[in-house]
Amino acid sequence: MVAVIGDIHGCFYTLKQLVEKIRNKYSDIKIFCVGDLVDRGNYSYEVIEFVLSEQISFTPGNHDLMFYYFFNDPDSQMGKTWSFNGSESTIRSYENRMDKLDAHLNAIISAPIFILNNDCFISHAGISRTFKNKINSAVITDEMKLKKILSEDLFGQNSIVWCRGRLMNIGKLQVVGHTHRKEVSFDKESNAVYIDTTAFGMNKLTSVIVENNKVI
Repeated sequence: MVAVIGDIHGCFYTLKQLVEKIRNKYSDIKIFCVGDLVDRGNYSYEVIEFVLSEQISFTPGNHDLMFYYFFNDPDSQMGKTWSFNGSESTIRSYENRMDKLDAHLNAIISAPIFILNNDCFISHAGISRTFKNKINSAVITDEMKLKKILSEDLFGQNSIVWCRGRLMNIGKLQVVGHTHRKEVSFDKESNAVYIDTTAFGMNKLTSVIVENNKVI
């Protein structure tokens, strides 16, 4: 059994309350996040500090990667795009805390682009149906091969951090964020659950509890 939290986008106090609720009900549960820790909300620095200190595993979202590449490869597509995607609030949150910037950026780039466990498959935006000719049931269980395929073009519109199209049914429950939903939404055909309920947009931050590929 695992808990998976949707896109946080700098909403630190909301995150802290949600984690407390999860742990009050499931004291020993492992907590994951689908990424987009930063941007838009006011407390991106605090979110990353909290996620790291609480040992919450996460997959990087497109906003997290744009943040990383802006400082490490500013001429890349990811780096150039960050300035137009809510970066201002993230920059403000690091004022007088620049000594922590490198550690936070290293945590982002070191995070896996997907997490595969017995309960589900976790990523930021999910595996697009456009990968159906490259990925089969054998590849899904081979994490090295799967990582190589999914890492080829992370800036592509169908990549595991940017996809907004229909997802591939991989034989496991995919838990994803990125695509906004007012409520948690399950796509039966793709066997995917969408959990970005726009915390930054004055709606709510959501977590799902998953066991054996079912949301319980």
